This record gives sequence, C-alpha cells and structure tokens, in this order.
Amino acid sequence: MARLNLLEETRYEKLPVSVFPDEHLASKSVAKRISNLITKKQKEGIPTVLGLATGATPVEVYQELVRMHKEEGLSFKNVITFNLDEYFPMQPTAPQSYVTFMNENLFDHIDILKENIHIPDGTLKKEDIAAFCLDYENKIEELGGLDLQILGIGRTGHIGFNEPGSAPNSGTRLVTLDDLTRRDASRDFGGKENVPTKAITMGIGTIFKAREIILMAWSKKKASIIKKAVEGEISGNVPATYLQHSDKVEFILDTEAASELTRFNTPWLVKDCLWDDRQIKKAVIWLSSEIGKPILKLTDEDYNNNGMAQLATEKGPAYNINIEVFNNLQHSITGWPGGKPNADETQRPERSEPAHKRSLIFSPHPDDDVISMGGTFIRLVDQGHDVHVAYQTSGNTAVWDTDVLRYVEFAIDFNKSMGDDTKRLEAIYEEMRSFLKSKQPNEIDLPEIREVKGFIRKSEAFAGARFAGLADKNIHFMALPFYETGKTVKNPVTEKDVLLTMELLQKIKPHQIFAAGDFADPHGTHIVCFRIIIEAMNRLRKTEAWTKDCWLWMYRGAWLEFETHEIEMAVPLSPQEVDRKRKAIFQHQSQKDHPVFPGDDEREFWVRAQERNRETAINYHKLGMADYEAMEAFVRWKF
Repeated sequence: MARLNLLEETRYEKLPVSVFPDEHLASKSVAKRISNLITKKQKEGIPTVLGLATGATPVEVYQELVRMHKEEGLSFKNVITFNLDEYFPMQPTAPQSYVTFMNENLFDHIDILKENIHIPDGTLKKEDIAAFCLDYENKIEELGGLDLQILGIGRTGHIGFNEPGSAPNSGTRLVTLDDLTRRDASRDFGGKENVPTKAITMGIGTIFKAREIILMAWSKKKASIIKKAVEGEISGNVPATYLQHSDKVEFILDTEAASELTRFNTPWLVKDCLWDDRQIKKAVIWLSSEIGKPILKLTDEDYNNNGMAQLATEKGPAYNINIEVFNNLQHSITGWPGGKPNADETQRPERSEPAHKRSLIFSPHPDDDVISMGGTFIRLVDQGHDVHVAYQTSGNTAVWDTDVLRYVEFAIDFNKSMGDDTKRLEAIYEEMRSFLKSKQPNEIDLPEIREVKGFIRKSEAFAGARFAGLADKNIHFMALPFYETGKTVKNPVTEKDVLLTMELLQKIKPHQIFAAGDFADPHGTHIVCFRIIIEAMNRLRKTEAWTKDCWLWMYRGAWLEFETHEIEMAVPLSPQEVDRKRKAIFQHQSQKDHPVFPGDDEREFWVRAQERNRETAINYHKLGMADYEAMEAFVRWKF
C-alpha cells in the first residue's frame, strides 16, 4: 500500500527523485555511494571510472570524499576520472579554470594518480579540438565506460555544457555557451564580458553511456528548471529532459530544489493531505489564481473540479473555507508595521504594545534596507518608533573602478580649494590609475581602492537612511570580517562576526528585528548575514530576558519576493510613499543605472522593487482585497 501511495504521489515525475532535508545530508549520501563504488571495485581489482562535475553543487561531495580519504583511509589510487567540461579558451592555472577547481576541491587532497585525471584542454588550437574530443571519447570507451557520472544542472537546463539545442546523441565537442549560462558565471570572471563564449563538453550521448547517473541540485534557484527536467516534456530546449529516457539516472535534491515539484508544491493534486491552516491557505490561493476568481466567489464545484474535493468535504462547505482564508489575508494587511497602539492585536500581525518599539533593520549590503523595505522603514520612523539600521557589510566589491577615480579626483580638488597639501593624495591617485589600467578580472583591489569603494557605499547608506528620517546616531556600520576579502568569494564566518552582532543586539535590545530573507541573492551574502543574526539571537536567548519579546521579520525584494500564501505582514504603500521609497533608493548612486552585480535581472534595483511591490498588491487585489498602489511583504521567523 505504501508503494502504491508513493507511485500516486510521484506520478507527475518521469524519473526517480530522492529529496533530502538539506544539501549537506544529500552531499554526504552521494559521497557515500561513490565511496562504496570505489571500495567494491578495489576488491574486484579493477579501476573505478568516474565522470565528475564542477560548480558549487558538488563541492560538499568532494569535501566529504576528502574527509573519507584522510579519516577513513579511502584510497583513490585505483580511480580514473573524466571531467565533464572546461571553458575555451582557458589556461589551466587561471582561477576560473576547472583544472584549478578540481585541484583545490579534490585532487590536491587525495592520493589519485595524476595520469588518471582527465579534464578537457582549454589551451588547444581550434583546429586540434575535434581530434582531442575523439580521443577523449576513445579513452572512456577503452576503460569500459563510466561507472558513475555526477551532474549538476544549469538554469538553462544544461548538463555539462550541453546547452538548449544539443542533440541527445551528441559526443564530446566544442559548444557555444548560452547567454544565461555566461551571466551566471559572470561573478567568477568579474563581469559577463570576461566569460568565455565557448567550452569543450562531454556530450549527452557520452553521459548516457554511464552505468549510473546522479544529477544533484540545491536551492530555490534550481526549483523551476528541476520541475521542467523531471515533469516536463522531453525537449531540446531543456537538455536535462533527455535523462527521462534513461533507466540509470537518479535526481538527488534538497527540499528547496524540489519545492516546485507537484508532490511538494500542490500536493492536493496527487494525494490526500493533512489540512492544516497553512496548507489550506496555500491551496485556496492557488485555486483562486488558477481559475481567476476572487476567494469569496469560489464554489464547491470549483473545489471538486480542481483536485480539492477532499478539502471541501473535510473542512467545507467552500464558503466557510473561503471566509477563513479571506480573513487571514485581510488581517495580514497593516499600515502599522510596528503595531497599532490600543488596537486589538489578535487581528493584526504585530503587537500593539509597547506602543513605541525599538526596531532594528539589518541590511546585508548598504542598500538592501531601502530597496527591500524602504516604505516600511519610512513608516516606522514616521510613526515614532526608535528605529536603527545596521549595515552588515561594506559592499565594497560592488562599486565600479571608474567611480573610485572620480571620488578621489573630487577629494584632491576639494583639498586644494581648502589650501591643503595634496601631494600624498595625488601619489595614491596615480598608483590607483596605474593599477586599474592593468587590473585583471576579479583581481583583488589595492587596499586604498577597497577603502574608497567602502567609503562610497557608506556615504550613500547614510544618505538613504537620513532620507528615511533616521538620525545619524541610529545608523550602524558593522563591516563584518567575513566579507572583507576584496574578492567575490568571502571568508568563512568566524566567532568575531557573531560577537559583533551580539554586541549590537545587546546595545539596542530591539522589540522587533527586520532581516533579509532573500536567499536568492547571487552573492550569497544575504543568507550568510541571516545565519549570523540567528546564531547571535539563539545565544542571547539563553541569557537575555528581552529576547523573549523580540520578533524577527524577514523581508525580500532585491532578488525575489515571497509567495502570497507565505506573507504574514503586508504593508500597503500609497503613491506618495512609493515615490519616497524610490528617492531613498536613488541615494545609492553607485548602484543606479547598471550595478556591478545585477544578477540575472537586468532591471535597476529601484525598478525591481517598485514592480515587485506593485505585483504583490495586484496579487492581493485579485484575491479580493482592496487595490493598493504597492505592498511590502514580510514573514515572521519563529525561534
């Protein structure tokens, strides 16, 4: 019976999928399977032939294999590896090369024989590539084929660098990279313009010959393409769908990457559900959106015709369900994000007491506060709360080099106008110009350049917070050490990051905290900063009484927005407040027009924020709520 239930639950899925609570457990599981395979083949006296992938996805798998080698004696002397791909052209010593990646993450830490390592050669002459690719294929075949192929998946649906349009029987070859693939790689190269346009990749046909194939994917960013690959029709537009033809493949996902699969996203379509309030709210909002009716107009027939008969039967009639969900949504809307004094707080997302709260807004980058919750920020100040903002990082990697020269030129002229000696400043300026003239992509800036970039972001943050009405004494710059590497890749979080955060929290003792819960941030800074806050609060909750009455609200907006069913507090903005928010964002001039790291959304940050806030309001209106100009959305974190 359990097996029948599972088949029903996964009937939309066209290949095997295993879902783990997080990427750490998933990675350990994959590493264990690789270890078992190597051990088994060693006992048989034959080599293990592995197909390996690069990118962020397999990093923890490699870390676990290294640990097994050092602590458990796992040997790789009998392992032969073939990597999926390499950029072209690419020097093997370049930081972005997959030779460097594999050495740093695996090969340099295990006892594999160098002659057993095979990675496509990015230094070849173009006329020699075809012969190299044929030889690559022949070497794999001579060894009896790949025992196990590890794959990631790109947001275009590529496996290896088999971009949309790749043939299912393709072999190792030179390919042209999709623009989205190059945008995703731009951070590693210091800009998309520096990303190679081509790569050498194993073909889909080559991958298919492996005796076992594991495709791994982590995070919400991969959820939409995973749904297409697992549940969609087989199409050259999504090369990973070709894996549906194989009986040797398994997708291994974390819960976030699996979140859009039918059994997780709309489980009522495939099984009977346990209908708690959260699931009911999600299902009713889905139904309303699916058939284009406001919530209060949904009927029992609508429920029955759209896979929700069980809900109508168990919790119905439909109208009662509709009223409950409608009221829940209505009560999430508040013009008082700090709580409305002398109001019935059972009908509002925030407490009415104390009437004037200490509110602490954590901003990972120096502009996330106004971009993501600028309207709420301004309203909290206007309503008399003791508002503080804490900029967790300097944001100094996200400033154009030309801005540095412009600001230093201004400083020189200003000092001259004051009659000050500028020789030292001019010497530093010339040193900066010389460095920037020959600067390589992703090369670490001179300390003086990093400082100026930090000063630019700091001055803009001051301007934005002041525009929101904040006094200078309530503006805090934390400069958390993990960020200050001068590189896009940051250091691991240390005790100092946590202690600095605890110190600020103890100083302010906030009644409410606002923190970025926008984990789609391509820099990865948001989730690191959020985890630091949570660790700091968890420690303080053991000894500090005030923490028991401190609520934490997560905001989004710079990269993604919350789904409507997730929102627990929606703050409506008038046209005038939208305009004030936009002007607060404009104070961050270094991020206007074209920021250094725009992610895959080319819109300016103020445009993203304005359109997302408007979309949230439209979604509420379609469900039957009032038609507000815009809304900022929040979800409460439960300690």
